Amino acid sequence: MGTVRDQLFETLRHLEMTTIFANPGSTEVALLTDLPDDLDFVLALHENSVVAMAAGHALAADRPSLVLLHTTAGFGNAVGAIATARTNHAPLVILVGQQDRRHIASEPFLAGHLDGLAGDYPVSIRTPACAQAIPGAVQRAYHEAVLGRGPAVVIVPMGDWDEPAEEQARPAAPTVVRRSQAADPVLGAELSARLDAARHPAIVVGPEADSPEAWRAIAALADRLDAPVWQESSASQAGFAHDHPRFRGHLPPLRPGLRKTLADHDLVLVVGGPAFRQGTYRPGPFVEPGTDVVVVTGFDDVATYSAADLVVLGDVVAVVADLAERVAPRADATAFEPRDLTHLVPATDGPLRAEHVYAAVAARLPAESTVLEESPSTRSKLLELMPARAPFGFLTIAQGGLGFAIPAATGVKMARADRPVVAMVGDGASLYGIQALWSAAHYRVGTLYVILNNGGYAVMDRLAADHGGKPPWPGFGEIDPGLLAQGFGCASIRVESHEQLLAVLDEVVPTLGERREPLLLDVRVES
Repeated sequence: MGTVRDQLFETLRHLEMTTIFANPGSTEVALLTDLPDDLDFVLALHENSVVAMAAGHALAADRPSLVLLHTTAGFGNAVGAIATARTNHAPLVILVGQQDRRHIASEPFLAGHLDGLAGDYPVSIRTPACAQAIPGAVQRAYHEAVLGRGPAVVIVPMGDWDEPAEEQARPAAPTVVRRSQAADPVLGAELSARLDAARHPAIVVGPEADSPEAWRAIAALADRLDAPVWQESSASQAGFAHDHPRFRGHLPPLRPGLRKTLADHDLVLVVGGPAFRQGTYRPGPFVEPGTDVVVVTGFDDVATYSAADLVVLGDVVAVVADLAERVAPRADATAFEPRDLTHLVPATDGPLRAEHVYAAVAARLPAESTVLEESPSTRSKLLELMPARAPFGFLTIAQGGLGFAIPAATGVKMARADRPVVAMVGDGASLYGIQALWSAAHYRVGTLYVILNNGGYAVMDRLAADHGGKPPWPGFGEIDPGLLAQGFGCASIRVESHEQLLAVLDEVVPTLGERREPLLLDVRVES
């Protein structure tokens, strides 16, 4: 019959969830000692890196990844990354260790008040009523992570692993869960009538549309409607080809700019994202009076916080593909031309700037690459100069907390070993997740990490200046990202000139598909 631990391993094999991302402690030793050879253990040196690495892996593999955390200290350290995983819709199953249930009532050392520690960021959280219920709880959490596209937490007391398993035909959870992907014909007729009646419709895409099928369906619909396409301003993934002639760019992050951009359109169809996610608050509505907003999403939370006239909750690809067949083609289609953004790159006779780095990397990367962004002070330049040209070509934080890009890029490359993966990270942002470089080096993950080093936290300096004053925090030009990388066992190169940048990229970028050793470029750029 075996133990609960044995039964859990069989459950993990069945779910094809055999890589464990972890930073364990004493409450997890009984689970991990003599781990079977067919289960892979990936250690990260901080819980933020554990969760973000697993999130990148899950998003790249398009299936849940498994995380193991240590009671209060580990779970607590990971809360920010769990919040990011939820907002990025990364499906995770998170096992959290707890003290032995036989004396937990006495509040022993390492006992944790865990149920509410991560707030409402997990899509589910439970402690199984008995040891024998753990395998079923994990299988249920797997399905909850898929359906809710977020982290599902199972708390396991440390003494439960060695308990005898209950002999049963199957755990108390479904073996397979499938969501219907058909479009509702009645709703399709209503939506197509709205679109046909619009004089000048526009399409806005969000991260749910980041798949080959969604890109094709949206392009077909845009052609039928003769509509321009914008990317939602805070989108964590690209929902449309950024080099497509109909692509008009990224929506402004503030309401006045958003209203101005969409003012000419009497209907805005938002596909795979909310209406709308913005940055700093500015007064006024999102769109001008007379502009109707329709949202198509597969997520309940996106549906309920969208300020829209109509939200259609369903499979994004199925709904949009159905609409592309239903709507009437427009006469006298607009001759859209691809945007020319070369003017955004300064001349190379001056100091090295972030724009030079973005343009140089983009010119050398193949379309089938993934770029991760975490450089807040120059994000707008990256979005324009490093267009996503293929699905899963762009990934960034949806929630706003830093520390995602370096570990997530590591996880992405683990899941897609033959895909070029590049993390573009500011030097300030890098400090929140730089421990993941050790994991990349130890497990031979060939990601390229480009640190844009301007010696400070430039976005915060800019915000303070915009607020009309000077910041109390110092710069940190003495921090050496390249030296930190070497301390974690990751090779680094310091880049200080245009010529050196191009030479290094010409040598390194062609190797990124098959590369198995990480590399950090410490690029010194003007603030």
